Amino acid sequence: MVYAVRSFPLSSEHAKFLIYAQDKETQEKWQVAVKLSLKPTLTEESVKESPEVEEIVFPRQLGKHSGHLQRQKRDWVIPPINLPENSRGPFPQELVRIRSDRDKNLSLRYSVTGPGADQPPTGIFIINPISGQLSVTKPLDREQIARFHLRAHAVDINGNQVENPIDIVINVIDMNDNRPEFLHQVWNGTVPEGSKPGTYVMTVTAIDADDPNALNGMLRYRILSQAPSTPSPNMFTINNETGDIITVAAGLDREKVQQYTLIIQATDMEGNPTYGLSNTATAIITVTDVNDNPPEFTAMTFYGEVPENRVDVIVANLTVTDKDQPHTPAWNAVYRISGGDPTGRFAIQTDPNSNDGLVTVVKPIDFETNRMFVLTVAAENQVPLAKGIQHPPQSTATVSVTVIDVNENPYFAPNPKIIRQEEGLHAGTMLTTFTAQDPDRYMQQNIRYTKLSDPANWLKIDPVNGQITTIAILDRESPNVKNNIYNATFLASDNGIPPMSGTGTLQIYLLDINDNAPQVLPQEAETCETPDPNSINITALDYDIDPNAGPFAFDLPLSPVNIKRNWTITRLNGDFAQLNLKIKFLEAGIYEVPIIITDSGNPPKSNISILRVKVCQCDSNGDCTDVDRIVGAGLGTGAIIAILLCIIILLILVLMFVVWMKRRDKERQAKQLLIDPEDDVRDNILKYDEEGGGEEDQDYDLSQLQQPDTVEPDAIKPVGIRRMDERPIHAEPQYPVRSAAPHPGDIGDFINEGLKAADNDPTAPPYDSLLVFDYEGSGSTAGSLSSLNSSSSGGEQDYDYLNDWGPRFKKLADMYGGGDD
Repeated sequence: MVYAVRSFPLSSEHAKFLIYAQDKETQEKWQVAVKLSLKPTLTEESVKESPEVEEIVFPRQLGKHSGHLQRQKRDWVIPPINLPENSRGPFPQELVRIRSDRDKNLSLRYSVTGPGADQPPTGIFIINPISGQLSVTKPLDREQIARFHLRAHAVDINGNQVENPIDIVINVIDMNDNRPEFLHQVWNGTVPEGSKPGTYVMTVTAIDADDPNALNGMLRYRILSQAPSTPSPNMFTINNETGDIITVAAGLDREKVQQYTLIIQATDMEGNPTYGLSNTATAIITVTDVNDNPPEFTAMTFYGEVPENRVDVIVANLTVTDKDQPHTPAWNAVYRISGGDPTGRFAIQTDPNSNDGLVTVVKPIDFETNRMFVLTVAAENQVPLAKGIQHPPQSTATVSVTVIDVNENPYFAPNPKIIRQEEGLHAGTMLTTFTAQDPDRYMQQNIRYTKLSDPANWLKIDPVNGQITTIAILDRESPNVKNNIYNATFLASDNGIPPMSGTGTLQIYLLDINDNAPQVLPQEAETCETPDPNSINITALDYDIDPNAGPFAFDLPLSPVNIKRNWTITRLNGDFAQLNLKIKFLEAGIYEVPIIITDSGNPPKSNISILRVKVCQCDSNGDCTDVDRIVGAGLGTGAIIAILLCIIILLILVLMFVVWMKRRDKERQAKQLLIDPEDDVRDNILKYDEEGGGEEDQDYDLSQLQQPDTVEPDAIKPVGIRRMDERPIHAEPQYPVRSAAPHPGDIGDFINEGLKAADNDPTAPPYDSLLVFDYEGSGSTAGSLSSLNSSSSGGEQDYDYLNDWGPRFKKLADMYGGGDD
């Protein structure tokens, strides 16, 4: 396929050229001459008559000729139609003419189908149904659709197919209408400093939407510029076909130039600057650091000081400089002590932020032993220096450390101190001298001693010389002695600034002496009234240890005489003996049997120990059947008393609960019988008002109304001022006394008895009697009560019947029915 790659005028000298073709396998060659001529512009009227438009004829069908079946020619292979993209027209632009041999005899109609015709994208290709002229209606874009596959049809006027459809392939010829495009506008790459020429750095890539198999899509790369241009303007080169960037010059130094910026150009048409289209991108190349600079100390000697006996203290701060990139293995420093510390008392740690070396004390230092250290230290990087570097790999310096003397704790030696003593030492016995040493040899200090811990309070220590003396008897059997060892702690304090102290432990291993007599065990036992069928096995308890304990000797005393007459004891071995009845029958009861027990000490120690034996009636199995068996079974007097007390307390609690329940029932019944407390006015003082006279009558005493029992007797009252409603002085009637908490059933009886007593009381005024509270006085502005004429209004009435109403109305009968008096 031959096409023009650029616009040019057609002249006679460019009208002809040759095209060569060669078979790669057979090496056979061909050539053809091509002649170019101007194509005349066609009009619509001359489309049919134009001989320049290629015709595509439908292949002939099978048919019969003279009665014989004729062979059809093989189907034509229709070559594809090549159409350049981005054609400028005019449109519609004729492509080919479709024709059938039968159009001479029939009136045919032509049509095309397929993508670009009647399928999306529709309307790109059209066909004249009469002439069969196939045309394109608009410019094509190869980057969207590179090939169209159409099918041409021929039918008669009735729509009947007269020819088999034929395939028409239209290839869109690529034009250089797309620039190269880089995948990234900015590319980033790295290269180590000091790299040799030819070191690969990175690859940049561009793509072209045009046909990659044609010149339009063949790209070439080149570097347009480099910034900065030191130490050489051409530090890098690029492979023009692959886009690989490599170094071409030596001298990459991160400490001088840390980054390069390259402008990369990609051009199609194989990089033809005249016809090719181009585009640019930026490549940023970072020069990475390598360890080409060792750390260097900022001083030859560093100084520091540390108090003695202190650890984890920073003594000195070592500083270094390194030109490599900070916080990388080529910059991070590693310190080590190369001399001056044979015992490993110092260590150096690296500060991750500042890269300084921190000299630290890891083991205590004694001023009295070492007053100064001179350390030799070295610093190097975490990674070794790059090859070819002429600098030494490490830097060295000296650290001078001064030790400061401080006041130290006194210490006891040995600690603990162990001594062996027999128990039973009397108070005032000197045991030992327990002294402490002061490690501060260059300080003049005094040490004083005090007792810190003495559980049994057996010891004292001299505050000056540390001499320990007993103040009580040492007893191995004391609960403060564990495994024959008694521990006491003492404190030693100096008078330094600040004062320091230390503790020491004295361990006294107490040797046993025979100071404890053995005792019988158990202290209570039981046996039957007859020697058979059982006996009592006993042993001895001795708080001493061998050889002052067992074997033991058991015996019965001579007095009282009935002991040996009734009992016999037999030694079973060194620790056990057996007690049996000697007589055939012993009455049931509790007997105290004294037993003499002697240990094996030197001298031996003996003791008469009492064994309480309960003799009881036994069954055939030898078990006690008495009701008092609880005593013989091991319950002592204290246990029995405790059980009885618990029983008594329980009975008291039950009795109190019963009393409380009964009282609560009585109160509940009383509340049911009594009236509502809100309506009960008994024992309540109801104050309605205080009646008074005029302005001159304001001096009256209401206490007589509130406390009638305190009214003065007649003997001390002035004559003529007695109130008419006062009770005369007579013998008081005997009213019934109500109990504090009566039973609800007795309330009715109480009320009836009170009513009878009141009826028989001649001094009790009736409830409706006239009560004179006080003298009204004269000159009052209030009207007189006499204006009511109460006395005259009932003068004609007969009040004698009031005498029949009982003693309560006697006073009223005297007032109204008694005549003038």
